[in-house]
Amino acid sequence: MGEIPASIQFLHDTEIGLGAWSWGDRVVWNYGKGYSDADIEQGFRIALENGVHFVDTAEIYGNGRSERLLGQFIKNTDQPVIVATKFFPLPWRLTQKSVVQALKASLERLGREQVDLYQIHWPSPLVPIERYVDGLAAAHRIGLARAVGVSNYNKNQMQRACTTLAKYDIPLASNQVEYHLLNRNAEKNGLLARCQELGIRLIAYSPLAMGLLTGKYSQENPPPGVRGGRYAGMLKEIQPLTRLLTNIGQEHGSKSAAQVALNWLICKGALPIPGAKNVHQAEINAGAAGWRLTPAQVQALDEASDKLSPER
Repeated sequence: MGEIPASIQFLHDTEIGLGAWSWGDRVVWNYGKGYSDADIEQGFRIALENGVHFVDTAEIYGNGRSERLLGQFIKNTDQPVIVATKFFPLPWRLTQKSVVQALKASLERLGREQVDLYQIHWPSPLVPIERYVDGLAAAHRIGLARAVGVSNYNKNQMQRACTTLAKYDIPLASNQVEYHLLNRNAEKNGLLARCQELGIRLIAYSPLAMGLLTGKYSQENPPPGVRGGRYAGMLKEIQPLTRLLTNIGQEHGSKSAAQVALNWLICKGALPIPGAKNVHQAEINAGAAGWRLTPAQVQALDEASDKLSPER
């Protein structure tokens, strides 16, 4: 891997982050049922106290509510917060200017003059990769984004983004994709290795497979809402894996299954961004950093993961 530019070194220095998808999201995460804004803020504070300073949100999370909540929480703390957010390729957003305009709206909700990382949330079926990436470059040049990245881009799309940014002498800082023990596509299709070759930080979203890797769900007790429907077929199949996560955790001073699953990602060279809706979850997530699984434990988890059928 080549030398990492100083402008994006902060991402490579970050071991674990905090995902804010559930902050305001009623569709997937049942926001407002079982957890409140106060619960979320307390979790946020605990994350900061435990050294987790990177928070990833998006304009589309809770239709802007996630960004607004994060902005409020930042005002109430004197701790440093590294803020990442995302541009969503809505079908009427057809120009590079739309990227800058959307970022300005995000900054207003966040109450900030600049974000640390601005990402294209998904590639658009209507707009060429290069046009939106030109928009990222414009946002960077005028100082609205300290660094720029993409999300859900495959190797080819990521390379096109890199090539476009290179014209402006701007590095592609990150590619955020779903990556966890139940979905290792990023590892198996070479995306992770390519990111590492190019000095691009792979950010792993849904690192606990929407809660499945915490060990708290079973066939008898599935996750609520749409998560239960998506993963119902896997709950029985993954029991050997969750047992292994628990057993390995015991070998590291009573680490939880979730902490082992997150540490596995850290050992792979990814930056996991688990969500936290309360203090308990924030404390668990923070406890996944600052130590390492042994190579033999990583291999055992790889092998247990390989025995599972492809994700449904």
